[in-house]
Amino acid sequence: MNYIKQINPSLRLNLYRIALGFLKNRVLWDLSFKARRSKIGLKKLQNQHVGQKAVILCNGPSLNEVDFNELKKSGIFTIGLNKINLLFNKTDFRPNLILSVNKLVIEQNKDFFNSTDIPLILDSSASKFIHSGKNINYIHSLPFQLRFAGDISGSVCQGYTVTYVALQVAFHLGFKSVALVGCDHSFITEGSSNMTVKSGKSDPNHFSSEYFSNGMNWQIPDLLGSEIHYKLALEFYEAHNRNIFNCTKGGKLEVYPRMELKDFINA
Repeated sequence: MNYIKQINPSLRLNLYRIALGFLKNRVLWDLSFKARRSKIGLKKLQNQHVGQKAVILCNGPSLNEVDFNELKKSGIFTIGLNKINLLFNKTDFRPNLILSVNKLVIEQNKDFFNSTDIPLILDSSASKFIHSGKNINYIHSLPFQLRFAGDISGSVCQGYTVTYVALQVAFHLGFKSVALVGCDHSFITEGSSNMTVKSGKSDPNHFSSEYFSNGMNWQIPDLLGSEIHYKLALEFYEAHNRNIFNCTKGGKLEVYPRMELKDFINA
């Protein structure tokens, strides 16, 4: 049965226009210098860490429970997300790589991204206001793509959360076992999923009260959409004999098997 034919003609036309818009965006990006340079850079990074372990530093309040001295001492590769630099005034720990794909977040944090020498992977939408640098690679995002990208040099789906993108990045780099910390998967602030709202004076939802504060724009998370994509990631990892563990202290994410961070480090 052809479901496309059953859709209202005006809606069908809008769907085609949206699809063409995504295609146009991808073609224009592929033709740019930054895209060509990033594709080369991302290909060089592919499978550089085959068989190794990585820790993804999510941004929930429980991130403050992590022993960063122990993590630093372990030498395990770490991927920081979004505004992880707000942690830097508390510790001399620095992640090996920082990833950010939300345009609002990147723009709010652009001063740091434009000044750091830590390797960055940013969404292609940021290329308009982030300076080019040898430490920066861009990835192209598609909003709807029900597949896990084992190779991020093409397009990736954001899956309603930067953590899902981080799992794709970690797979691309070749890691066999990946642990999440600070992935609380719960938010005090309520509202419609994906709706852009203004923050209050301080932020109760992230590891720093300054993360979204003083009227900054941010988007209410889509926890259900995130879980659907987390499951896609788990299936892909398991199909390739790789593992994802949740080493968060507390939180509400139960998609991945739980493990203490110290046990993950010492395994």
